[in-house]
Amino acid sequence: MSQDRMQAHMTRPPRPPRPPQSPRSPLFCDVALAHRIERVEAQLMAAATEAACRRRADNAGFVVPVAGGTATFAEDGSPFNKVAGLGFDGVPDASVLDDIERAFAERGAPVQAEVSALADPGIGALLTGRGYRLASFENVLGRALDGAHQSETPSGIDVRVCGDDELDAWLDVVADGFAHPDTQGVPAHEDFPRDVLAHAERDFAAAGVVHYIALRDGSAAGGGSLRTADGVAQLTGAATAPAHRRHGVQTALLSTRLTDAAAAGCDIAVVTTQPGSRSQQNVQRHGFHLLYTRAVLVKRHHQPTP
Repeated sequence: MSQDRMQAHMTRPPRPPRPPQSPRSPLFCDVALAHRIERVEAQLMAAATEAACRRRADNAGFVVPVAGGTATFAEDGSPFNKVAGLGFDGVPDASVLDDIERAFAERGAPVQAEVSALADPGIGALLTGRGYRLASFENVLGRALDGAHQSETPSGIDVRVCGDDELDAWLDVVADGFAHPDTQGVPAHEDFPRDVLAHAERDFAAAGVVHYIALRDGSAAGGGSLRTADGVAQLTGAATAPAHRRHGVQTALLSTRLTDAAAAGCDIAVVTTQPGSRSQQNVQRHGFHLLYTRAVLVKRHHQPTP
């Protein structure tokens, strides 16, 4: 190195420290992406409801296409009893909604419509004009799956796909977790007894949902589930038994499912949480970002259309 270059090198002002880099940029959700997510959600509700109808072997349930979404009823008290995916393929005709509302009323059930904030604004105006009332909100968060995902499993925890003979153990630990929800954020507006959850999870399995069980030091500690469709990995539920919380069980469940979703060719993973909940906080710590909020609108069958 020449003397002048050495001098310049020695007197050059120090470089400012580099700002810390985020592991990934926030995922932007446009209408097209929201449409894809809502479409696979509606398809899942339809597939699970069809599985419930096969299980029951009666005419209690129904699946009705409506303006790009679906209206589904599985059985009394089921989490599949809802209208999903509205607002991305036009506004439904009043006569179609009349038929759907009548079908729910005949079964003594309210109509619950879950409407994305990125849906056609005309949907909200239509439903509120028909007597639907805002019951709650839920957040949809997403994370891009760009390439292979490295699994992160804390020591002492093992996560594997749940075998058919382990589904009861999965239900026990998940029901235990759901029975002791965290109190952070907005509470859920609905709750389901264990027998209803048991039927729903078996119907989920028949609809292509894969269940994962987490073992901590050999004991069942938590469970989660995953469905992949149209490049979307749906994290369809997870819970940890109270005795095993704060030991990385949810981290292990999340990481394993993301690894499998990336291997299956999905480009995005999505999860639904209560606003401001610990579940939302946990997934945001693992790279998820808020994509949009759904408004949960409910019409009781005794409410006449104005």
